[in-house]
Amino acid sequence: MSLKKSLQSGYSLLELLIAMTVLLMLMAVATTLFARALGVRARESRTTDALTSAYAALNLISREMSNSGFGLADPVKGRAVNGIEIADSGDHQIHVRSNFTNEVSYTDANAPGQTLDPGEDVTYFFEPDTKSIVRHDPHPCQSSNPTCSDPTTSVVVNKISNVEFQYYDYFLSGSVITGPHNVPSAATGRIVITVSVELDKVEGQPDHTVSFSTEVNLRNSNYMLQQY
Repeated sequence: MSLKKSLQSGYSLLELLIAMTVLLMLMAVATTLFARALGVRARESRTTDALTSAYAALNLISREMSNSGFGLADPVKGRAVNGIEIADSGDHQIHVRSNFTNEVSYTDANAPGQTLDPGEDVTYFFEPDTKSIVRHDPHPCQSSNPTCSDPTTSVVVNKISNVEFQYYDYFLSGSVITGPHNVPSAATGRIVITVSVELDKVEGQPDHTVSFSTEVNLRNSNYMLQQY
């Protein structure tokens, strides 16, 4: 009786090595694409968070900037003499006063309105060490309150790489405009606030900084009051 060997087909060792190599290459490509997709998603998520926080801060700053100078008018000049503190404002800091409660007793034509209540004497500045926009209010509670606390300094938004204030001056009822200037003047009628956000580094993505600006017209400036 003769015995026949059964022949079984299969993969050679070389074919297996080639198949594994191709599979590993495909997995490497897929992993790279997946990592890039995660990086883009992380970047977009951080961009959204940064812009949302920065926009909220800009809304707060813009509101207080636009109201600067509000309050009882100088009886001679016919307008509020508070407003931008020129000597304490610049390209990275701005100090404004607004007499919302109209508490004042003019003893002379140049006496400033009292700005001793919360939100009436506010300074915004950029803190480079913490990369934050900071708000300072020396009158956090009613001045008549004997238990009034110490002045408050609070962070409006962090993870900011820069904030810049630029000032535009208006003359001759607005027909002549000069600027931008790094410091304000008595003729300043508009402020441009620019916030730059340096996004967190994401693996596989280039460094990226987002900058955006908003314009604030000082509704109580001499120029604006002449428009009505």
